Amino acid sequence: MSRRELSRQVCDLLNWRFADGRFKDMSCRKALLALGRRGVLDLPQKKQPDTLAKPRRRPESPEIPAIQCELAQLGEVTVFPVTSRYSKASRDWQGMMATHHYLGGGPLCGAQIRYLVKSSTHGYLGALAFSSAAFALKARDTYIGWSENARRANIGMVVGNSRFLILPMVKVLHLASHVLSLALARLPDDWLARYHMRPVLVETFVDPGRFRGICYKAANWKRIGETAGRRDGQPKTIWVYPLAKNWQIMLCKEPRVGLGEAPRPEVPAHWAEEEFGGVGLHDSRLKERLYRIGQAFYNRPQANIPEACGGKAGAMGAYRFFSNPKVTMDVVLTAHTEAALDRIKQYKVVLAPQDTTTLNYSTHPMTDGLGPINSTSDMLVELLLHDTLAFTEDGTPLGILDAQCWARDPEDRGKRHRRHDVPIEQKESMKWLRSYQKVAQLQALCPDTRLVSIGDRESDIYELFRMAAENPSGPGLLVRAERTRQRKVEQELLWEFMSKREVAGALELHIPHSGSRKARDTWLNIRFAEVALTPPKRYESESPIRVWAVHVLEQEGYQVGGAPVEWMLLTTVAVETFEDARKRVEWYSGRWGIEVYHRVLKSGCRLKDRQLHTADRLEACLGVDMVVAWRIYHMTMLGREVPDVPCTVFFKDVEWKALCCYMYKKRVPPDEPPLLRKAIYMVGAIGGHLGRKGDGPPGTQTLWRGLQRLDTATEMYMIFTQDDNPHPHQSGP
Repeated sequence: MSRRELSRQVCDLLNWRFADGRFKDMSCRKALLALGRRGVLDLPQKKQPDTLAKPRRRPESPEIPAIQCELAQLGEVTVFPVTSRYSKASRDWQGMMATHHYLGGGPLCGAQIRYLVKSSTHGYLGALAFSSAAFALKARDTYIGWSENARRANIGMVVGNSRFLILPMVKVLHLASHVLSLALARLPDDWLARYHMRPVLVETFVDPGRFRGICYKAANWKRIGETAGRRDGQPKTIWVYPLAKNWQIMLCKEPRVGLGEAPRPEVPAHWAEEEFGGVGLHDSRLKERLYRIGQAFYNRPQANIPEACGGKAGAMGAYRFFSNPKVTMDVVLTAHTEAALDRIKQYKVVLAPQDTTTLNYSTHPMTDGLGPINSTSDMLVELLLHDTLAFTEDGTPLGILDAQCWARDPEDRGKRHRRHDVPIEQKESMKWLRSYQKVAQLQALCPDTRLVSIGDRESDIYELFRMAAENPSGPGLLVRAERTRQRKVEQELLWEFMSKREVAGALELHIPHSGSRKARDTWLNIRFAEVALTPPKRYESESPIRVWAVHVLEQEGYQVGGAPVEWMLLTTVAVETFEDARKRVEWYSGRWGIEVYHRVLKSGCRLKDRQLHTADRLEACLGVDMVVAWRIYHMTMLGREVPDVPCTVFFKDVEWKALCCYMYKKRVPPDEPPLLRKAIYMVGAIGGHLGRKGDGPPGTQTLWRGLQRLDTATEMYMIFTQDDNPHPHQSGP
């Protein structure tokens, strides 16, 4: 088939159409040509031109007499569109442009409308044309306030005035600005009728070496800057004219691309492409840079940026990447959350604990945008991170669902918004509600999975229970109640009400170490009941909210110094039996996983060594570090949950072969890859894990060190086996 037939088939398969239903044939052919030049496609041969065909005649301009008069003496001046390529009007338009316009008659870019200008008494006066706007233009995009996504979604509502000609023999004062006004008056309706989209802004470029743009200024156009001048070395002045009052709101409207809708690679080449493949960066160079940075940080997690990136060139690329305004923590983590969705859908129940931690950057006091810690030292500066992770019931982390990062205002240091007249939207407590809303979005995409949002005592906020009650099909909520809140149920304090309930049973639970308290196994008595939370005074007109309370108290004889372990859990997930209550306690105990993750993030990624100039850049870098820390934690827990799968689910071919050669001190790796559990123990061994009977499996810190040494071993293996292994970077299945 011909290239035209091929492009139309591709447009049909991909539903690649204009708003009026026509195929985007030329755009498709341009994309096919680019793929052909890269060697991805073998395109059909181009049809050879007919050498015997008559050459096309240069269009001739109609004869126009000299006109010199007042504008009123021209009679009625009309601007009308050229409706057919083969009409006399089209030939006249081409002739006038080819003869009198320094750019000629075309070709024009993309969608287009051509107009002729005529006087009722003197005939033709000139011609003009409007076509598709420039795809990217720094001065214009800044003036509009466009984000990358908004520009790509709404560029069709901007039209370019690509040709404007008043014939040189026509000398009429104010005619040019008058013609512009007439053309713009009918352009929106004409464009809508032809392309089913109404433009709201018009742009044009004026060559300052030839013209001053006086007619545009007289017609109330606005000059907003200059082009870069890449085409001919001469920057052009940019003029714009709005066609609607709310043009900026319409152009800046962000497209609704929800979670789970972004395209992702079907066969990712490596783990970084799998986690970041759906990133909202439309420049392929930025995507490739993100992949390289993610792999570099993972291979050398405890190194600073220059060391991790392998030298000055890689480090400068990373610094430029993090300083790019398009690169934010939300952009990076949203792509990772897209990948986490696939893992979440594989489980019936997924726990989503949320927690806040502080990131201390005291070693970088000159970094802009950091805030104080509530401490007695004035030298401590920090960012606050409130994040939400997804865990299986066995404790394997599936991914980061939400992250909020901010710095406190130094003037608000030590203050607390405890007054009831301060809306929650102005308090830091709003972080819990935002996180729950994000989990609710994910719950809508995973109807076969039950997500449960979990929070500690700081999350005991009545507004959070209101939000959960208003969304009965949303995620479950499990919160540890704060005793000082003085929650009331049935006109009685919650703690007093629950202490009167009979003990439903006992549960043995492992309590991890906290501060000076050592880890231990203990027994807990469990009581549970359905209760109605009495609303606080600010919501006294509302009805009570029905939830379930689970009271947990450590048995006498198992307490080790200090107060006994005591929890009051409030949940929107039904608790009707002791088994239900026991399961809710086990769910809450899984919240400790996010605290372990924070330790991995802070100590493993060496956040203090990230030397970046502003808090925004630190946040973008933090997004990559968070995914790297999750991957290490995921590998650690996955080795305990499914130890008998092949290690190729986590290690590339070259990595497990280098690992085996390094451990066994042999030049030739085994034919089959080891199991995941064995590979993790091998990585732990080169990181310092002794593997004694009482040591248990290697932890995250040991694996950090082991992976860093494995990276060096992999490089050496690739060097020594280059002749035997022509594709050393090929990934495992």
